[in-house]
Amino acid sequence: MMDILIVGCGIAGSSLASFLLVNATDAQRKTMKITILERASELRPYGQNIDVRGYGVEMLRKLDLEAAVRASTTGEEGVQLVDAYHRVWASIAADKTGKIQTPTSDIEILRGRLAQLCWKRSMQLSDECQASGGHGISYVFGDSLSAIEHIGDKAQVTFTKSGQKQAYDIVVGADGSQSQTRALAWGAAQEATAVHSLNVYGAFFSIPREEHDTKWRKWFHATGGRAIMLRPDDCGKRSTIFMTVMNDTDARLPVAGKKHNNMSEKKALMEEYFTGAGWETERILREMADAEDFYFDALVQIKMERWSTGRVVLLGDAGYCASPMSGMGTTLAFTGAHSLARAILRRQDSLEQVFAEYEAEMRPIATKAQKLAPGMPRMMHPQALWELVLLHGLLFILKNSGIFTILGMLTVGTGTPYFSESLRHRSVFGSY
Repeated sequence: MMDILIVGCGIAGSSLASFLLVNATDAQRKTMKITILERASELRPYGQNIDVRGYGVEMLRKLDLEAAVRASTTGEEGVQLVDAYHRVWASIAADKTGKIQTPTSDIEILRGRLAQLCWKRSMQLSDECQASGGHGISYVFGDSLSAIEHIGDKAQVTFTKSGQKQAYDIVVGADGSQSQTRALAWGAAQEATAVHSLNVYGAFFSIPREEHDTKWRKWFHATGGRAIMLRPDDCGKRSTIFMTVMNDTDARLPVAGKKHNNMSEKKALMEEYFTGAGWETERILREMADAEDFYFDALVQIKMERWSTGRVVLLGDAGYCASPMSGMGTTLAFTGAHSLARAILRRQDSLEQVFAEYEAEMRPIATKAQKLAPGMPRMMHPQALWELVLLHGLLFILKNSGIFTILGMLTVGTGTPYFSESLRHRSVFGSY
C-alpha cells in the first residue's frame, strides 16, 4: 500500500489528490491511501483574485472542473489605473477571445473559491474510489505538523494538536510559501537561503461593496512604494483589496510578515502607511479595521536546489513560489500537481526516480515562471513623485498608442503543452 500525506488543502494539495485518483489504475486506487492535512479549521471562499490561463485551463478540464470554475468567476471587465483624484490614466479591458493577453483573463476567481472547488472535487473522487473498494482520501482539518523524521523506509510525522505520530511513504508539502513542511524537513539553514524577498509586503482582505464599485479592477499608486487594488468578488456583495508596500528599510514589515504576529499590529502598520494617500484609502482603512478575512504576507520567491529530501517533497508555492507578480502561481500549482501525480503512479517502486522525474519536468517551468517582467516590482511601486508622474504618463501613452494590444498579441504564440503553453499566457503585468 502507498500511504501518502499531503500537507495543505489548497489548490495544489487538493489537485494532487484528485490527479492521483483520476490517473490511477483500479489496482492502484485500491492500494493507495491519501490523507490531506489542513491547518485551518475550514476553507473559506475568500482571498486575493487570481486567474487561470493557458495550461492551467487544460488542467481544469482534466479534473472536470472547468464548468464549476467558470460559473464562479468574478466577471472582472479589465483594469483601470487611477490616481489620488479618481482620474483614470489607462483602461485595459479584458480579452475574452484568447487572441490578446491582458492583465484580466477570462477566468478570474478568488483564491479561496478555487481552493474550495478543488477540495470538493477531490471529495467527489474520494467517494467514487471508496464505493469501488478503495481507501480514498481522509481529511484532517485544524491541525499541523510539529516534527518530521525519517525512520527506516518511512517518514514519521508528529501532529501538533493530538501529539499523534504517524508514518507515511511520502509526505508532500503543499502548504504555501511559508511552508512548515519545508522548515521541518530542511531546517533553518536551508530556509534562510530558500526564501528570496522582493521587498514587497501585501495585505489581503475584503470590504462591503458600494454602488460606485464596478466590475473593473481599480489600481491606485502613491509615492513611497504604495499601491492598492480594488477588485470585484464573485457574488457582487464585496470588493476585494490588495494593498502593497515596497520598502527595504522598514524592519517592521518583514516582522509583520511572519505567520503568528498580532493581527491588530499588522492592520495598524498598513493604516500608518496609507493614511492620507487619497483616492479610496479613507474608506478602505475604515473597513479594514473590521475585516475578518485580513491576511498580511511578504511577497517572496522560493528557490531551492532540490524539492525533495528523503521521503518529503514540495509542491507549488512551498517549493517554487514565483510570487503574485508572476501571474503563474495557479498554473504552477496545477502543473506541479499533475506532474507529481503521474511520476508517483509510474514509479511507485522507486521514490528517487519519482522525485527525479518530477523535478526534471517541473524545474524548467518553475525557473521561467520566476523571471518577472522587466522592471517589476519596482516599476509598479514608484517611490518619488517624479516616478509616479512618469508611470502615469507612460501608461497613458502605451494605452492610447495601442502598444498594449501589440504586446498582448505577442504573448500569445505557439509551443509545446508543458513548457511554452504554461508560460505564454502571462500578461504584461501578470495576475498581480
